[in-house]
Amino acid sequence: MRLINYCKQCRREGEKLFLKGERCLTPKCAVARRAYPPGPHGEKPTRLTEFGRRMREKQKARRIYGLNEKQFRNYFEQASRATGVTGLRLLQLLEMRLDNVVYRLGYAPSRQAARQLVRHGFIKVNGRKVNIPSFQAKVGQVVGLRPERLEKIAEKLAELTPPAWLSFEADKTAKVVGLPTRDDTEKLIEDSAIVEYYSR
Repeated sequence: MRLINYCKQCRREGEKLFLKGERCLTPKCAVARRAYPPGPHGEKPTRLTEFGRRMREKQKARRIYGLNEKQFRNYFEQASRATGVTGLRLLQLLEMRLDNVVYRLGYAPSRQAARQLVRHGFIKVNGRKVNIPSFQAKVGQVVGLRPERLEKIAEKLAELTPPAWLSFEADKTAKVVGLPTRDDTEKLIEDSAIVEYYSR
């Protein structure tokens, strides 16, 4: 199994992508210590072309949501076939992935940790166990965490406010009450550059 160095991914993009959760907020963060790309030529200044800038935005989005190239391309094609603005529709599809919903609810400190929770069977949708991280949550569905896991993070959840498209119920399960708007999606991503990259 290939180990992924998330800190190198952040350094390659030149900004914190928060791939390791709370560690990214500490002085141990690799971007805070070495704010240049990894590799022997990382410290040399480089000038991006317009194509390079668009590609970097696409790579950044892929890394934030933890997808490979084929998966990300499939999401883009799905978004381009749907009605509405392609960039927003793409971000909505990515945000509605079950692993991302679990992360947004605060059940896990990072998307990678959320993916593990889903894979290990800790997450239920409408009362049924779902262990597929790419499962697309739909408006009206209820997402919950297994009780023994929920007890461990109950205090932390009390301090959190979920995004507007998610709503906590009394038992700390959460309901998908709508689709995320542009303000609710990942602020680090410039979706128009991704659309331009694939439209070239």
